[in-house]
Amino acid sequence: MNDDTAALHARIDRTNELLQRMLAEVAKTPSTHAIFVDAGYLYAAAGRLVAGTEDRRAFDLDAEGLIDALIDRARTIFADSRLLRVYWYDGARRRIHTAEQQSIAALPDVKIRLGNLNANNQQKGVDSLIRSDLESLARHRAISDAALLGGDEDLVSAVEAAQGYGARVHLWGIEAPEGRNQAEPLLWEVDSQRTLDLDFFKPYVSRRTAPGYEPAGGRPAREDVRFVGAQIAAKWLVSRGRDTMMELLPGHPYLPGSVDQDLLVEAEGLLQYSLRGQADLRRALRDGFWDHLQAQY
Repeated sequence: MNDDTAALHARIDRTNELLQRMLAEVAKTPSTHAIFVDAGYLYAAAGRLVAGTEDRRAFDLDAEGLIDALIDRARTIFADSRLLRVYWYDGARRRIHTAEQQSIAALPDVKIRLGNLNANNQQKGVDSLIRSDLESLARHRAISDAALLGGDEDLVSAVEAAQGYGARVHLWGIEAPEGRNQAEPLLWEVDSQRTLDLDFFKPYVSRRTAPGYEPAGGRPAREDVRFVGAQIAAKWLVSRGRDTMMELLPGHPYLPGSVDQDLLVEAEGLLQYSLRGQADLRRALRDGFWDHLQAQY
């Protein structure tokens, strides 16, 4: 064996040794998970399940106890993994923490992230915050698994972004008294899905007993929401023009994000009811919109 061949074999041996060391280190490194909570979905779905209302003013939520329960549940599911932290996404006017949000932010292993809250108490910017964090953590290999407690179809892009960097996304939902409170496209996209039931939330949600309190309005029927969707389609045909509306048809059954958001906001104003976290009602709204639009062409 000449000197050049011997040197080549020596370099190969050193490379193999380095690779073996790297593989050994990777094997010793525990996987890491994080929990992502869409508080808007949580309050709406858990409030309806336990207290019979989505109005936050009507019930109290023991956030600290619930977060501990979520961490414990994750510990049983991701048995060989360590927790990075819990990310709690909520809305606040001018992104200024409320007293309740300040107490949540002070909890160990919890990071609170705030979107804006508009005049109709609707969250703005929360979905983009979730996507940004999921994508960044997955890209930097900070997490291997993400438990996502949410239900909005707008979270599909966040799931896709994280999966694109190799993270697995596990969707956690809240038992719905009727129908479904998570969007089907979101259910299709995630790596696994679990539902937390009434018994899980009962210890942490309690109805307030303020005298004389009556929740504002009741949950609208699917047909009522569907009719509102058709009403909005008819209005938009007049105000936005037939050519503009016709451009939406090739995208059926999906609407562009900005159009879907406009539809949601206008419908909530007409119904005087929040459709956040109400996947079945939002689907009924879109169905009514498409039914009327397609009937015109």
